[in-house]
Amino acid sequence: MSAPSIDSVRSPTPSARTAVSLEPVLPKPEIPSAQLSVRNVTKVFEGKQDLFSKLTRKTTRDFTAIEDISIDIEPNTFVSIIGPSGCGKSTLLNMIAGLSDISGGEILLNNQPIRGPGPDRGMVFQNYALMPWMSVEENIRFAVETVYPKLAPKQMTRRIKENIQLVGLEGAEKKHPHELSGGMRQRVGIARALAIDPQILLMDEPFGALDALTRGFLQSEVERIWEQQRKTVIMITHSIEEALLLSDRIVMMTRGPAARVDEILEVPFPRPRNRETIDQHPAYHQLKTEMERHLFRETQAVEASRI
Repeated sequence: MSAPSIDSVRSPTPSARTAVSLEPVLPKPEIPSAQLSVRNVTKVFEGKQDLFSKLTRKTTRDFTAIEDISIDIEPNTFVSIIGPSGCGKSTLLNMIAGLSDISGGEILLNNQPIRGPGPDRGMVFQNYALMPWMSVEENIRFAVETVYPKLAPKQMTRRIKENIQLVGLEGAEKKHPHELSGGMRQRVGIARALAIDPQILLMDEPFGALDALTRGFLQSEVERIWEQQRKTVIMITHSIEEALLLSDRIVMMTRGPAARVDEILEVPFPRPRNRETIDQHPAYHQLKTEMERHLFRETQAVEASRI
């Protein structure tokens, strides 16, 4: 028997060549970098057009609060939303929280549409929203038990204790809200929101009801807590200095109705940040001036529309 030729050994058969050509190389699917995506979101509050409203002459037209809002928020970033009064900041935050329906567009968390409230989002309210008949510990425990009803007692106790320590309320565990200062109440609200271990922390003017000194102290505390936890935070504020101190990005919204995103500023200051030295960064005054001009222009337009 003769030995096979070199060509017959090296060359694949026609069927083998065909099999290779039938295997297309598909591109790998892109993994979205955004943890939260707000895509072309619009919110319309329907007016009153029913028979009773017509008879009592109290009909109202539809009101478009925000229109075509698009924002992408990456994991572990601190984002502030700022704009004139009535521009729909809280409306947008409530839709992200799942507390308000979306009229148009969609909001995605980890590429899944938000359909309502969930433990993946923790909320801190301006008015604290604590149960007045419950102690500090009980307010936090109530949130944890609601989200994790099957959590072992030792784990639950440890989680509550860790979050009380995180916000600096050791020794106040048994006190009730009426026994606490405004700053301490808000720290309970922050501990309660963090105790359920959300992916995103939503803060609606969390320091708006506090005096200037307490507000400054809590801003530093939130900066410290964020450095430890590195959760994604979305905060509404009217304070330019607050936004510059805490944020990685600042979303500036136009006046309402039909408010939109005017610009998104990147905040380049290194962390951790010190409120006493942050204004020494070369970009601080430039960003502050830009935000002041934006708010003045939009607020002036709101006032002019009322005349």
